[in-house]
Amino acid sequence: MRPEMAARLGENVPRYTSYPTAPHFHSGVDAAVYRGWLQGLDDGCEISLYLHIPYCDKLCWFCACHTKQTRHYEPVTTYLRSLHAEIATVASLVGGKGRVGAVHFGGGSPTMLKPEDMVALGTVLRNSFEFLPGAKISVEIEPNDMDDARLGALAEIGMTRASLGVQDFDLKVQKAINREQSFLQTKAVVEGVRSRGVESVNLDLLYGLPHQTRDSVSSTVAQALTLGPDRMALFGYAHVPWFKKHQTMIDEAWLPNSVERFAQSQIAAGLMLKAGYQPVGFDHFARSGDALAVAARTGTLHRNFQGYTEDRCETLIGLGPSSISQFRQGYAQNMPATAEYGRMVEQGGLAAVRGIELSEDDRVRGWIIERLMCDFAFSAIDLVERFGEIGQKLLLQASSVALRDPARLLELNGDSFVVPVENRPFVRSIAARFDKYFETGKAKHSVAV
Repeated sequence: MRPEMAARLGENVPRYTSYPTAPHFHSGVDAAVYRGWLQGLDDGCEISLYLHIPYCDKLCWFCACHTKQTRHYEPVTTYLRSLHAEIATVASLVGGKGRVGAVHFGGGSPTMLKPEDMVALGTVLRNSFEFLPGAKISVEIEPNDMDDARLGALAEIGMTRASLGVQDFDLKVQKAINREQSFLQTKAVVEGVRSRGVESVNLDLLYGLPHQTRDSVSSTVAQALTLGPDRMALFGYAHVPWFKKHQTMIDEAWLPNSVERFAQSQIAAGLMLKAGYQPVGFDHFARSGDALAVAARTGTLHRNFQGYTEDRCETLIGLGPSSISQFRQGYAQNMPATAEYGRMVEQGGLAAVRGIELSEDDRVRGWIIERLMCDFAFSAIDLVERFGEIGQKLLLQASSVALRDPARLLELNGDSFVVPVENRPFVRSIAARFDKYFETGKAKHSVAV
């Protein structure tokens, strides 16, 4: 590896699931602004829904999600009452104008819900919003939660995609992250969802975990491939103990260094490519016929708070504490504290407490960053035709980045700016060069690779 490339492995940059990124949200976008955005949706527009379940029955030390551990179900029951109230309020403001094309249940652990509660939640959603025929329903599954009743409940709500966290099958790694989950257990859940008609299975793998080695990563990927997943995500472990205190349970001496992390990622990616999976963005892989792979080939791939997606809906409505909604006008985020969120929504209110309204400059930079993250390229002609004078200004910046960087992270090829294949693992660092907030912001981020 070239020395300048190795140096970039340790850079701390955003993951760019939005632009501007969440650390730059502010209280100027509140419930009143959010209410106006909901009421202003166009008739017949397609929307996506994200539902956040902020509870787990066991906390994984590696997790950076907004969640908390509970050994009792009463807090979950209380929370679900609040969630149902928020759904009713949001649906009344949407007023039947939006048609739901996709729903994503995330967490936390959505599958810790009792089967009857999951079914009730699915029913409330369909009674509150108009669903398009063939709407995609994705659920993040914790295999340790699963039994026949829960598998049946997921089938009843119409789940079309199951996403299972694997991390690493090595027991030493699992003990270090407080997430013990055998291969056979994972296999049983994959077979269980497929036997109930689920059309797509995604597996999430991690590299850079404590005690993880190239051999353990290779073994995990090889085992995962035997399950024939339709998609696989390969994430670098984000060690952010200043943000998630439970990550202090992981001794930093157990973590691989930047060069080792990079080697693990390349070995895993190589095995997936050898097995015939198509690369999607910088950390996803899919079978060639999968909708995500098709989107990557046709230039219609997008990126939102769930990562890479073929979902084209311009509007994403987040439900639950900490959830982020995306509109043409900007982003709005709900109160993260679960109890306070409940107090805000149970009387018919909204829980949005922060966000950001997009300027035209934000839109142009966001478009460039999304295209880099999705396509590793963007067209100069398209940039100017779409955005006019501001696009021309950003074109000059792109030219400067391409021509003055000795590492050649971004190159001008015809009328397009392209990230060379060997530099694609560093695309987050390249995207950061178009982020006007990055140098002045105080937020701390995870490492680039």
